[in-house]
Amino acid sequence: MQRNILEYLEETVRKYPDKTAFANESMGMTFQEVSDASRSIGTCLLKKGYQKEPVVIYMKKHPHMIAAFWGAVYSGCFYVPMDEEMPAFRIDLIFRNLKPRAVICDETTCEQMKEFRDFDGEVLLYDEIAGESADPGLLGAVREAAIDTDPIYIVFTSGSTGVPKGVAACHRSVIDYVENLTEVLQISEKSVLANQAPLYFDACLKELFSSLKCGATTYLTPRSLFMFPVKLVEFLNEYKINTVCWVVSALTMISSTKTFDKIIPKYLRTVAFGSEVFPIRQFRLWKEALPDARFINLYGPTEATGMSCYYEVDRDFEEGEPIPIGRPFKNTEILLLDENNRVPRPGDPGEICIRGTALTLGYYGDHEKTDEVFVQNPLNPYYHERIYRTGDIGMRNERGELVFLSRKDHQIKHMGHRIELGEIEVHVNRLKGVRSACCIYDKEKEKITLFYTGDAQTKELVVSLRKTLPRYMAPNLVYALEEMPLTANGKIDRVKLLNMAQSKKI
Repeated sequence: MQRNILEYLEETVRKYPDKTAFANESMGMTFQEVSDASRSIGTCLLKKGYQKEPVVIYMKKHPHMIAAFWGAVYSGCFYVPMDEEMPAFRIDLIFRNLKPRAVICDETTCEQMKEFRDFDGEVLLYDEIAGESADPGLLGAVREAAIDTDPIYIVFTSGSTGVPKGVAACHRSVIDYVENLTEVLQISEKSVLANQAPLYFDACLKELFSSLKCGATTYLTPRSLFMFPVKLVEFLNEYKINTVCWVVSALTMISSTKTFDKIIPKYLRTVAFGSEVFPIRQFRLWKEALPDARFINLYGPTEATGMSCYYEVDRDFEEGEPIPIGRPFKNTEILLLDENNRVPRPGDPGEICIRGTALTLGYYGDHEKTDEVFVQNPLNPYYHERIYRTGDIGMRNERGELVFLSRKDHQIKHMGHRIELGEIEVHVNRLKGVRSACCIYDKEKEKITLFYTGDAQTKELVVSLRKTLPRYMAPNLVYALEEMPLTANGKIDRVKLLNMAQSKKI
């Protein structure tokens, strides 16, 4: 029985030692080179006395950073990814939470470490520790003592209080996730993936572990290309990318700018997407451009190791009709619970709750916050059974497919009516000339503000919405933007939009 994610690497390096595992525009690492570097790093950490503790990997986005991840795991530690793009104040907060004793850096980030006063541990240079001799005896002893519920990594998500929450995942949850994901996406040694997400988000696991398990190749896509859609597609074609797993905003950035009139990502055969609702108009542009490709909607939270549900698009959808998130991965169950912790009737909404091995260990160093959302299954009064309450609202449609509706915190009470902001956004995205839309609600002013990008004229858009929306759902303020602000992971930055609306800096 597999109980350690490094078994993926060890099996793959036996099959494809000289095959490129991870690469950027300037260099690549074969599976053998990844294995050698990570075993050296693991040995170094062990000799220095680091074990079963967080090791921060603070490097620029680079194949070496990925090798450092596995090095931390080889030592029996768990890696905490950061990179130079992260704001300094966020790194400070994470250091206060973790209190790590060791940080692995490259030459660039090593200098930056001097700025963080709350860190008084050891800084290790990748180039120095990756070249040391590996000690099979030390590494073997760690493996012999390891169990599959030992943590692998901690990734930090945004907390509602402004303090990041560190989600800790273990070998068993990641193995469960990887086995399901690679089967659904049909990943093989012939797959060539383009990574979009920063390496300090769990979204990058789709590419990293697909390569590790299947012998696929992953290219780290330069962040700058996501501002130039034609160049981005040229990158996909240059490296013959056949599989992407991107956030919706990255895909719509390409389709909404008429890029397909100039160039097509001709090697793409699998397009997986998630994190946001894919506007049907934009989705159709992708289907028309790539009629033979598979399109798969993925859904899942960081707290359940990334992705928990999937739906392979097998039919046409009307404007405004949501693409389902489908059904759960194997060994995962999705429960819908209403406000009384009961299963709602088919077609009625409920909170999406997840049950299964893929649940993570919870929030590092925060038992109180963990216990708020990792709770006893209210449908099981007989023995202890954890479920994760996602805070997402969903329902089952007439086909029995799971459909995402909105976040609980995107549901508002306005003019005496309960409103889903996502429902307004669906109506806006149907209008001609709209590329993307986002609604936010200012509780103090009790106003709904709509932001959108595209060629649509604001006055005409307002008139159209008044014809399709009830009066109480009509936005109070509407602003056109040249570009929608995005988080580092490529999602729409709702916090920034709210601040813009409150400060009127538009």
